[in-house]
Amino acid sequence: MDIDFEKCGGLVPAIIQDATTRKVLMLGYMNQESLKKTTDTGLVTFYSRSRQKLWTKGETSGNYLKLVDIKVDCDNDTLLIQAKPEGPVCHTGSDTCWGDTNEASPLMFLTQLQDFIEKRHEEMPEGSYTTSLFRDGLNRMAQKVGEEALELVIEATNGTEERMIYEGADMLYHLIVLLTSKGLRIEDLARELQVRHDPNWKKH
Repeated sequence: MDIDFEKCGGLVPAIIQDATTRKVLMLGYMNQESLKKTTDTGLVTFYSRSRQKLWTKGETSGNYLKLVDIKVDCDNDTLLIQAKPEGPVCHTGSDTCWGDTNEASPLMFLTQLQDFIEKRHEEMPEGSYTTSLFRDGLNRMAQKVGEEALELVIEATNGTEERMIYEGADMLYHLIVLLTSKGLRIEDLARELQVRHDPNWKKH
């Protein structure tokens, strides 16, 4: 990485983002030494301007930030650091320095689920239900989506909300398996809905 530490007197701002939830957790400052310690130890380390020394986040509280990735911006003078926090990040006890709760939207799990299903498709481990679906072929996968959709309709019209959610989850899972078999992703459906949301969209 080409980082311009000299532009701001030897320090660069480091924005810390949760690697999983994508929430912005805090802002700190780094010099070359603290960046090297971060990459060497895997624990996010800053330069404290008030104490004039390095400090590893969590060294007193135990709430460490485990390094996942580091990116530098287009001007080479700001870092975006993705990390996994171990406990609250702010000294006040809050999840973030802005008082936000660091929770991922359940919708983000759909992407993680498809990543998992794609891995199953690549590795095809024995004993996996997902593997068995891929081995049964396209027609069976499509049939399962239809079966689960029918069960969802039955629960919606004559069942309970709890069962409707259960069957809806089954249908969504089998739909993602079908998409994966075709080289598509759930995000492709989301993009299509996004396009349709445009008031100028016209049905094909």
